[in-house]
Order: sequence, then structure tokens, then C-alpha cells
Amino acid sequence: MRIRSGFPVLAAALALAASPTWAAQEDGQNAAGDDPMVLYDKDGTTLRAHLQAGGNLVAEHNLFWRFAETVAGVTDFDPNAEWFEAYVKPGLTFERRVGERATFYGGLSAVASMTVGTDAFDAGDTGRATLEEGYLGWRYKADETTFDVSVGPRVFKAGTGMLIEAGGSSGFSRGALKLGPRKAWAFAALGEVSRGGFKGTAFYLDPNESPDNDSHNRLAGVDLRYDTNPNAVIGLTAGKVLESESPYPKAPPGGIGVPSIIPGARDGLQFANLYIRSPLRGAPNAFMAADLAVERNDRIDLRAWAGRVQIGYAFAEHRWKPTFTLGYQTFSGDDPDTPRLERFDPLYYEGNPSAWSTGTKSSMVFINSNVNSWQVAVSVAPTPQDTLTARLHRIEADQLRSPIQFGQATRVTVQNGVNSPITGVTRHHLSDDLYVEYFRAISANLYLTTGFSVSVPGAGTKSIVEDAPVWAGAYVNLIANY
Repeated sequence: MRIRSGFPVLAAALALAASPTWAAQEDGQNAAGDDPMVLYDKDGTTLRAHLQAGGNLVAEHNLFWRFAETVAGVTDFDPNAEWFEAYVKPGLTFERRVGERATFYGGLSAVASMTVGTDAFDAGDTGRATLEEGYLGWRYKADETTFDVSVGPRVFKAGTGMLIEAGGSSGFSRGALKLGPRKAWAFAALGEVSRGGFKGTAFYLDPNESPDNDSHNRLAGVDLRYDTNPNAVIGLTAGKVLESESPYPKAPPGGIGVPSIIPGARDGLQFANLYIRSPLRGAPNAFMAADLAVERNDRIDLRAWAGRVQIGYAFAEHRWKPTFTLGYQTFSGDDPDTPRLERFDPLYYEGNPSAWSTGTKSSMVFINSNVNSWQVAVSVAPTPQDTLTARLHRIEADQLRSPIQFGQATRVTVQNGVNSPITGVTRHHLSDDLYVEYFRAISANLYLTTGFSVSVPGAGTKSIVEDAPVWAGAYVNLIANY
């Protein structure tokens, strides 16, 4: 369904959010009136309403370092944009306890989203209402072991979200590009066994892809993890893409020429991701984390890898609780001097700055393939309600003259006196991104976030657009969550 007038939807959502007692029952079935979102709680059955809504005002200047004309040949793209986006997500969950050990449960929710104005990808004045979650599950506890199975659209994350977390897509015809309210997979079949600190999950997933770019992907695998304590975990995610029409670009020999496109290249991809996080011995306020992922696909002779290491320290005793994090992440690119394909496929990674994005502005141009990034983050909390965070990223290309998404940056240059098309960049340094964010918890259910970011083009970016300008932007959003 297309939303032709989004403001009434948002106004109604925020009005409900401001007065959540709409969910309370007058017949006393609410759980002692403690939670107005509990609609029914009696005889082992609980029914709860959920509501999430948000609005976001965004401004961008010199979008994509003004690449549109040089790389894509688009002369009418406006590199300066301002737009408003919003969404509302109502839902219901229930639990029905059966005896002492079993629980039958489920959830149902929908997302209505829209964009007013024209966003960064030249889409706007549009929106959609779509199903978000619609799952049923059964949980059984036998002594210290718990079994849990569920089927239907729902949210699911494997490991740290390096490969599998973002099950839904937003933006374009669906609207709400930056807010990204869709998280659930279009279909998920999950089977979980847990005992003590161990949890094993088998999954089959069908992503909720936008109709603008649906490549009919299906994947399956397992996630095995052991939590030694609340701050330490070691785990492994492994799986295979069972079906896909997603293509891969292949660097031309020597990086000279136009990249070839391999149709349906993702089909049959096998992947494994080992992850670990732990406090440092003798320093309980310090931590380290690491991820390593490998991919292969014998059908197209693909071997790729990626990894990340992080260290951090929290001054927990300080009044402002400052936290420092340093990290490095790398995702292999296709080597133009080999016949093998080395391009890493990031699959469905969580792409926000606190998770797996490579940069802030730059993450709208470069997906986690053929890029490396140093990251420094500093945060302080002057009050329990306020947090200020600054993030700095230095981003480089892993392989020169090799495709870098989005846009393969193919253009004509002079090689030995001859005009020749080349792919990718000829210098490693792509950009430096600075992102500053302020977060305010207005109440237990209402949150304000505002921030600004700049991206300074590096020598690699300037090898494509010589006079590439600084790309800057800012936003302010308000989220209600019940």
C-alpha cells in the first residue's frame, strides 16, 4: 500500500505514543495497571501491545562528493538535499503458558513509512505499509535445557551482525531511508537449543528485500555461541546461500577495462564467521573483540575474507563515564591480477555507525567490500539521560583498480598515451569521516538524537573526481518506543 499523505499517520502515532493508556483495559485484566501496554494477563495468557514511531529531518550537502555526473553520467542530480521521513510500527505479542514447562508464543506487527521531499538517492514523496513480523513459536524447558522453535517473519541476528542481521530493507519506494525501520526477515525458520551459557541456533532466512531490488535470496546455517559471562562470548556462524540472483562485479585483467558482471554469482556462497569478545585479564574495564569471516564459492572460483579487531576502555568510576574504542576492519577486494574472484560479500550486515558500517557518509557509497577502515570512538555521559559520541574513520581501498560499490567508478583515463577505461581507484586513501552524535533520553519511552557528519575525500576518491568537495550533513530525530 502506498502512503500518499504521511503527516496524519505520524501525528496519530506520536499522539498515541504520548498517551499510551490507550492500551489499558477497563475490566481490570491489565496486570495490576503496572504496564499500560499489557492488554490481557490472566490464566497463563499474556497479550501485549507495542508501538514504535519516529520522525527524522535530514539535510545533505555535496552528496557523494558530487560523483553523480562523473561516475554515473547523471547531470540533473541535485547534490544538496533536505527531506523529512517518518514511520509508525504497531504490533502485538502473546504468550500462552502450557503446564510448567511449555510456552506457546507469537508476534504480529506492521510498518508504515514515508519520505517527504527528495532523499539522498533521489527518491521521495513516497512510502509503503508492509508486514514486519508475523511469527509463531513454541518453547519447552526440560531441566536446564531449553528448546525453542519459531516460523514466520521476525527479527534475527547471528553473532555480531557482521553477516546476518539486517533482514529488511527501507528507502526508495518504501521511504524512511535513514531511519530504516524494517529489521525483520520476510520469513525465518529458527530452531534453538540452549543450556547454561551455550546456545545453538539453526536458521533458514528469506530477506525482506525492496521490490525495487529483489534478488530472491535464500540462506541457511547455524549460529553456535558460548557466553562465559555477560561480557564475554565466543561463537561461530556458518551457512550457505541456497538461492540467489544477485550478481558480482569482476575486476578486468590488470584493472584496465570495464568490469565484467557475473549474474547470480551469490548463489551457492558458503560463509563462516568466528567472533569473540572478552574483558582483558587484570583490567576489568578494558575489552577486546575480534571477528574473522571467510567465504568460498567453487562454482565461480571465489575465495574472500574479512576481519575486525577492537580494543576499548571504559572509565566506569568517572562521573561522565568516558569510553574509548579503537578498531580496524578489512574486507577483501577482487585482485585484478588474478583469475580468481576475491571480492568479499557482506551479505546482510548491520550498517549503523556503532555496528558494521565503514564510515558514516562513506557507508552510503562503499559497502563492506574492497575497503579497510581505522576507527576511533569516544563517548561521554554527562548525565544518565545524555550521551555525546564522536567517531572518526579513515577509509582505504583494499585493492586498487578493482570494483568498489556502489558504482564501479569506471571512467576513461590516459594509459601510455591511449584512452583506456579503468575501474576503481588508483590510490588507496578513499576518505576521512567524522561523526558527532548527541543522544537524549527524554523519558523511558521517548528519545531524541541529533548529529552531524563530514566526509573529506582522500587521494583515491580524488583520482575519480579531482575537485571532489567535502560532503557534509546533519539530522535530528525523535523516536517513541513502547
